[in-house]
Amino acid sequence: MRFSDLISLIVANLSRRKGRVLLTAIGVMIGTAAVVTLVSLGAGLQKAATESLWGISDLSSIMVYPTYGGEMGGMVMIGGSQQEQQDAVLLTPSKISEIEALPGVERVIIQDYLSVGTEIKLDKLSSWGNIQGVSVSDLKEMNLAASQGTTELGMGKIIVGAYVNRNFYDPNQRYDEGPIDPPDLMGKILNVTLIKWNEEGGETRRTYRMEVAGVLQETRGEADYSMYMTLDEITRWNEWGRGQRINREKEGYNQVIVKAESPQIVLDVADQITGLGLQAYTPQSMVQGINSFFTTMQVIFGGIGAISLLVAAIGIANTMTMSILERTREIGIMKAIGATNNNILAIFLGEASGIGFVGGVGGSILGWGASKLINIFSASYLASQASAQGYMGNTMLATVTPFWLPIFAIVFATIVGLISGLYPSLNAATLVPVSALKYE
Repeated sequence: MRFSDLISLIVANLSRRKGRVLLTAIGVMIGTAAVVTLVSLGAGLQKAATESLWGISDLSSIMVYPTYGGEMGGMVMIGGSQQEQQDAVLLTPSKISEIEALPGVERVIIQDYLSVGTEIKLDKLSSWGNIQGVSVSDLKEMNLAASQGTTELGMGKIIVGAYVNRNFYDPNQRYDEGPIDPPDLMGKILNVTLIKWNEEGGETRRTYRMEVAGVLQETRGEADYSMYMTLDEITRWNEWGRGQRINREKEGYNQVIVKAESPQIVLDVADQITGLGLQAYTPQSMVQGINSFFTTMQVIFGGIGAISLLVAAIGIANTMTMSILERTREIGIMKAIGATNNNILAIFLGEASGIGFVGGVGGSILGWGASKLINIFSASYLASQASAQGYMGNTMLATVTPFWLPIFAIVFATIVGLISGLYPSLNAATLVPVSALKYE
């Protein structure tokens, strides 16, 4: 029997009992729709959880901090358990060189924060901010991009984050006046005043004029509220505040950013850095934990939906058993004119698979539609809640249907149909032709 003849015969047989096939396929459809909807819900929750985290856009970065040990030794609490105190391991230039030599490390970027009291002025407006120096000449090396101006650092230049202008206020503003509009900082001169105090409480000030060379694009992280300068300039400012030069071999740096060659090896590089006695944190570990949790959730959701498919499988087996009983004489005739056991088996297995396929296609469409409806109602609800609280925000999708999910659901439903029809089909294939012809 040719394959095309087999397909035509299967379609014709299913068409003879449209009502029964449709009712059986509806069971498969409901189960498939449940699988698609629940797995889409799990995928949507996973995406919402990862996108709601701040500062995880660069999964190849590792934040490295010094380890401060106790001079007296003894025990300390780490992660809820007692461990022996370790000697201090600082981020000295020699230790940074060790990090740079580790396999998989692309570059190491030193970050140092301004530790002096500051006042920032723009005309009559005042502000505050997180001012830091970095050891790169271009912030593109930190995966930062400019919405205005440049990302290149230089002496007397400062590059500000997307939200820095929101920190400006008018100290002479009357209480009955509304909030000021955030100023456009691009190209403006900021007067940065450093302040230090002596033991008698006397105050010393020094003011620097810094030109805003660029405004960064929004990152939804620390960079949005930070101002960047060269590391050498920040070091000079900190030394002025302390009144002495800083010995980095004795004091080290506050932190460094380690860029791995790819996100796939970040955790391995972090383990190597931890082996040097330093503290290493990477967003990759958090994202990996979230993905593992939600992958498990999707499996559980899919299993709940698969229970409906199991019930539908029983329906397919019942339908095929009844069909064989009704068509016993027909089977006998087909065998009498030359049909083999394999031909009979293929026909009935094809019919069972066809019911599963039809239910799978319908269930995938129904599940996809249900996911879209959930998103519409979710977006409407979140928008109303945001409006009631007086702000507008982006509404995240409640469900996300991966491209592979409908295909998987159709294939899985077809296999369920195939397995469900296996026992009835074997019974049909092994009927004795003479007995089948005599069957009433």
